[in-house]
Amino acid sequence: MKKKSIVCGVIASSIVIAATFGGCSLVSTNTAADMNRKIATVDISKAAKFNAEFGDYASAVGETNIIKRELVAYFINYGYSVYQQYYATNPDKAYEMTFNSLLDQLVDNAVLVQYSTLYLLREKGTNDKADGYDANALETYKSKESDKDKYEYLLGGEDSEDVYIAKYNLYYSINSAIDNQEKEILDEETSSNGTGTRTAPTGVDTQKENYYPQKSATDKSLDYGIYTGYAGYEIGDSGAYEKDKLEDTNNATRIAAYHKFISNLEDSSYNLVDSKKEDLRKVTELNYIQYEYVNQLKQRIINKYYDVYEEKQEDALKDLDKAEDKHYSTLDASYKDLLASQKENYKTESNFTSAMDSMSDTSFVLYAPDTEDTDNGGRFGYVYNILLPFSEKQSDALKALQSKYADSDLDGGYEPAYYTERQKLLEEIKTTDQREAWFNGETEYAFKADAVEKYYNKTDKPAWLFFENNVSQPDKYEPLDKYAGLYPYNGTVVEREDDYVLIPNELKINDMLDEFVAYIDYVMGDTSTAKTEWNTESKYSALSAENLYKADKVNGKDVIDYSNFVYAKGKVNFGSYENEKLAEADNRANLLYKDSAQYKALSAVNELQYAYTTDTGVLSQYLGYSVQAGDTNYIKEFEHAAHEAVIGGAGSFAVCAGDYGWHLIYVTYTFGVAEAQYGETPNWKENVDKEGTFENLYYEYYKSQNLPNISTNTRNRIITDFKGELTVKKYESAYKNLFELDKKN
Repeated sequence: MKKKSIVCGVIASSIVIAATFGGCSLVSTNTAADMNRKIATVDISKAAKFNAEFGDYASAVGETNIIKRELVAYFINYGYSVYQQYYATNPDKAYEMTFNSLLDQLVDNAVLVQYSTLYLLREKGTNDKADGYDANALETYKSKESDKDKYEYLLGGEDSEDVYIAKYNLYYSINSAIDNQEKEILDEETSSNGTGTRTAPTGVDTQKENYYPQKSATDKSLDYGIYTGYAGYEIGDSGAYEKDKLEDTNNATRIAAYHKFISNLEDSSYNLVDSKKEDLRKVTELNYIQYEYVNQLKQRIINKYYDVYEEKQEDALKDLDKAEDKHYSTLDASYKDLLASQKENYKTESNFTSAMDSMSDTSFVLYAPDTEDTDNGGRFGYVYNILLPFSEKQSDALKALQSKYADSDLDGGYEPAYYTERQKLLEEIKTTDQREAWFNGETEYAFKADAVEKYYNKTDKPAWLFFENNVSQPDKYEPLDKYAGLYPYNGTVVEREDDYVLIPNELKINDMLDEFVAYIDYVMGDTSTAKTEWNTESKYSALSAENLYKADKVNGKDVIDYSNFVYAKGKVNFGSYENEKLAEADNRANLLYKDSAQYKALSAVNELQYAYTTDTGVLSQYLGYSVQAGDTNYIKEFEHAAHEAVIGGAGSFAVCAGDYGWHLIYVTYTFGVAEAQYGETPNWKENVDKEGTFENLYYEYYKSQNLPNISTNTRNRIITDFKGELTVKKYESAYKNLFELDKKN
């Protein structure tokens, strides 16, 4: 379960900033001694309310000093935007207001670190279920010689996950800073390959929260080191960093880059390292790096406090602190209140269709109304649309047909011959993989699939996949949302020095359908009890002027029978159910549960959309296009086929002809008629912690509405109770010269 820190960004390493800005002219007049001046102190043990909460732990609290260097680093990292806000309204005092505001935030953070430290210390010493329970925790803590040792102890020891994360975050920032310097030395090409773009899936290159590289499945210790080029810090000593090293790096260029990095830290603007007193080759032993490591531990202390605190609040939200028969009663009451409200509000179909447009992981539609034409497209749902378009030449021919056969008095606006002639053009459509921009566009996402153990149509020939971080490093990066990631580029790829030459394979509609069902079945694997199948429709192949229209006229006019334009139909088999209603309910509840057949099929089809559709608008939709009962704004061929597929339920698909080309429509989600979509009482106990289930999504939404308020209130309470004249001292004279920065330049 993901956690969110109470405070983010205040304890921020200035390593990358220092390496980037070098000798910032704003602070060039500050000497090393000046940068180390004390500008504020914090000691929450002096607060009036301290004894009531932590009286037995007063001896564990000391005075925290905030030095000028921290304020300057924070200003460089974050303060300019604050300065701009103040300058807009009070330019004469903008710097003064900015630095005072930033110092207040540093003070707040120091208060939170002290409070979190005491809270965790008390937990460790009094709660025998707490991590690293120690009945003598207070004495053990006090016996530690340094802040580093004390914080490591609270986090579970130097071999704990939190300590490894702290080290990884620090080492990663140092490597990143040296990388930036080495790129300049290597003269790496940093511009993009081209200007082309194609929408990418959500979550590309998003690293997992609290990730750190481990040595093995059984050895959980940190597998990551700093690479400077010096002995003890060579590439072979850097563990997992070696995978991310710059392509042409070598010890010589790395040492040169490290020298630039150190020079910036040593610059008189910062005075963060001392070449006369320290061996600059031993980066992890530098006093400043040790200082930054302690800052990382402080951030982990705050995070750990929040984790412990949030777990207690989550138990309360789930009513797990009550009798078993009362578990989830508050959550269930919230669900039932929303369901009752929607039952009333969605009696009006327009209200319901408006709600459909905003449905998401945090905006739920729990009830769907009945409609007057239930048997004639009278259902609601969402569909994906893979549009296989006419070529430019075919489009020109289609326009000629439209001009030749136009007749505004006829339903559809054209003579029957138009549709039979259009069929001939449709049969000649050849589609190709549309992901060229992921090779040669603004961002290069393509990579050789050699390192991926399994992917679709794997052969001895080279293949190219996309989004290497997410696909090949699932332990480090978040999975891509609704995207299987196993479908290689469909064609030949020739790799050149500066770009790629792509020769795509051409697919006609039957080839595309074969590819469509084969990839769905591949991704679903053993979760499907039967193969996905499709069949062509005889009405389409038999289309003529005589059977274009329905048998019965409407208001004396012929009306087109749009079922004539449905070329093929099929349905994905999600498994065996007692009845169709049960199957629909299961699909709705488990649609985004990653182990479900429904989700695997959804992710396969969505990936094929990214690969083939030229209708890129659908790529940004939550579950595709919403399909309303009755008339829609879609072209009539698409409307009819989508309605028919939605009636067939989730997993149904159809291909229809249209003026844009072929539409391959896949139903992702359907609504039941006049019923609670997830039942009157969802299965909270079994599913609330199963990520992606309806119960889990609803709980996360419910938590987001309630827990942040609790967290914010708790943070505010800590600041209110433990920050004040008794606990905080500021020494403005030590940093007042920063107020005049604009007058120095």
